[in-house]
Parts: sequence; structure tokens; C-alpha cells
Amino acid sequence: MEILLLGIYSFFVWLVFFKFKWLAWTTTAAVIVITIPIIGLATLILLLNVVAPSALDVQVVKYVVQVLPRVTGRVIEVPVEPNRLVRRGELLFRIDPRPFEYEVDRLRALLASTAADVAAQREDLRAAEAQIDVSANHVTSIGSSIEASRARLALAELRVGQTKQLASTGAGDAFEAQRWESDVAQQRADLGALIPQLSAAEKEVTASRAKASSVRERVSAMSGHEQARVAEIRAQLKDAEWKLEETAVYAPADGHVINLQLRPGSTVSQLPLNPVMSFVEQDEVILAMFWQNELRAVEPGNEAELALTTYPGRIIKARVDSIIWAQGQGQLPLTGTLPQTGATPTPEGRFAVKLVLDGKDKDLFLAAGARGTGAIYTHHLVPVHIIRKVLLRVGSYLNWIIIKHNVSLH
Repeated sequence: MEILLLGIYSFFVWLVFFKFKWLAWTTTAAVIVITIPIIGLATLILLLNVVAPSALDVQVVKYVVQVLPRVTGRVIEVPVEPNRLVRRGELLFRIDPRPFEYEVDRLRALLASTAADVAAQREDLRAAEAQIDVSANHVTSIGSSIEASRARLALAELRVGQTKQLASTGAGDAFEAQRWESDVAQQRADLGALIPQLSAAEKEVTASRAKASSVRERVSAMSGHEQARVAEIRAQLKDAEWKLEETAVYAPADGHVINLQLRPGSTVSQLPLNPVMSFVEQDEVILAMFWQNELRAVEPGNEAELALTTYPGRIIKARVDSIIWAQGQGQLPLTGTLPQTGATPTPEGRFAVKLVLDGKDKDLFLAAGARGTGAIYTHHLVPVHIIRKVLLRVGSYLNWIIIKHNVSLH
């Protein structure tokens, strides 16, 4: 930047003093000509580095996801192609699902069988408790019949006494007295038959209660174990279903699969240190490095421009997302050893500014690892920004120049 400005300034000095000789070249003129660019350049550089700071190190970083299978198995399908855009949710590869389907079917059958056993035990308990109610109702019914028979017997005995007394005085019918005596005999016979039935029904109630108690104890003893068994099988089934789902691995985001070596027939493992492919996400993070005293006037939302080597002659529009106010020099390691300051101070580190694409360049593709230069334009001294914009555009056209370095291998 300074060389360009000096070149322009020198050109105009040459025109004024030597080409057209509008002014005489004297010692005074020479001092003035030399002093003006020194003061001017120093002032301009100081102003530009505050109101429109530039970054000589702009880099594009993308998140790289190490794709790891969650289950072990043989790969049967790899539909994705390397270095081609893959959309979120598209299939990356599929593991043979049959062993996992068999396990799911087995656990579902085992769960159904175990749950049926638990249901049958509970049904036996409900039947035993219902039988208690039936036996108790039978006892109540027989008791009611006995009470009714005793009432009828008492009435018949009363009528026998009354009809006999009337018959002895000639006021009643002897036949009527005999009929009531027959009724008394019948009621006594009925009552005698009901009492053994009541005893049998009471024994039946006792037996039903004993049976229900026995079933309840058995169900209670087995219920906890069976319920725990059912819960355990359900957990195993969920795990098996999850493993079945994990036989198909999908793209976590829009991006590219780089250096794809996975092929059908390969056996993949869920070991954490053995990724099968690297997935580079489409979304990028643009980082511009600035010296610590250049960010005093920079704020989120400021306009920014980039000149990346991958796009020669093009200015890419961006804006400031945030300033990362942290770097490695601000962290001490967790150790019991005191830090070594050394005789020479550590060189001052830079702070990164996160940029995001804006305007017509919002959807522009940026390659991971792309580098270049950039500038941020604050809200201060806006007219001075034109100098930085011109310099950045000149630098972007210089990116058309390709210089290859020969590297010898030993």
C-alpha cells in the first residue's frame, strides 16, 4: 500500500518539477517534497488502521465431521460420491441390517411371551378374588333363606297352636289344625336342609379366600421379578431398535465427502479412533486476523470486504459477525509448574474477527482453506475508506499473477 501511494506521489512530483518544470527544484523544495509524504503517509496509515483496518491473513475454515458408525457390521451400500455436494439427510452408507432385524424380532417375541405370563398371573388373581365374592354372596343368599324359613316356621307353629285351641272349643276346624301341623313339619325339614348348605358355603368362602391368598402370594413373589424382566427386555428392545436405525448413516448437514475410500463389502467398526470418512460441512467460518490495537473502533455489523486468492479480481462483500476476544496467550495450562516467562517476551498475538458473507455474495461458495486479505469499514471517517477500498481492489487484481515455487524433494 505504501509503495503504491509513494509511486503515485513520485509520479506527480516528476511531472511538476522535472517534466513540465512548473516549479524549480531547490533545496527547500526537496525538503518539502520529502517531508510531505513522510507526514502524510504516517497520518494516513494511522487513520486507516483505525477507521478501516486491513487484515493480511483472512482464512476460510469449515467444520469437518469425522463420520463414525455406531454399530459394527458389513457395508452393503455407499451411494454417495466423493467431492460432490451432499444434502442434509442424504444416505452416506448402509450397514447390513439383517443381524439387527433378527435381534429386534427375537426381543419382541420374548417381550410378548413375558408380558403374556404376567397378564395370565394377574388374571388368575382376579379370578380367585372374584370367586371369593361369589362364595360370599352364596353364603348371604343361604343365610337369607334360613331367616325366611325360621320366620315361616314360627308363623306356622303359632297357627298350629291357635287352630288347635279353636278346634278344642268347637269353634275351629280340626282339618285346618292338621294342615298347619304339616306346614310346620315342612318348614322344619327345609330349615334342616339349609343349615348344612350354609356350612358348606361358609367352607367354600374359607377355601376361596385361602386360594386367593395363595395366588396373591405367588403373584406378589413373581410380579416384581417378572415386571423387572419385562422392563429389562423393553430396554434391550429399544437398544436393538436404535442399533437397527444406526445401520443407515445420513449426512449431518450440507457438505462434501472428501477422500472417500469406503466401499460395499468393507467391515466397519464402532471404535472411536477409526472414522470411515471425513465430511466437510458446506457452511464456513471466515476468520480475519488483526493486531490487538486495530480493533478499537470495530463493531459487529460493520461492513467488510474480502479479496481471496481463489477469486482473483473479485471483491467479496461481508460484515462483521463478532470479535473473538480470546487467544492462546490468554490461557495458562493446568499444571503444577510455574509458567516460564523467559528472558525475551512472547510476541504479541492477534485477535480473530469472525466475518459472514453479505449481500449478493451471501450464497457464494468458499473452499475450506481459502486465504486472502480483507478490510473492515467502521462508522468513523467514512470518506477515508475509499483509499482502503482502492488498495484492496488493486490487491485483488494482483491475485491473477501466479507464481509457482519449485519444491525439491530429498
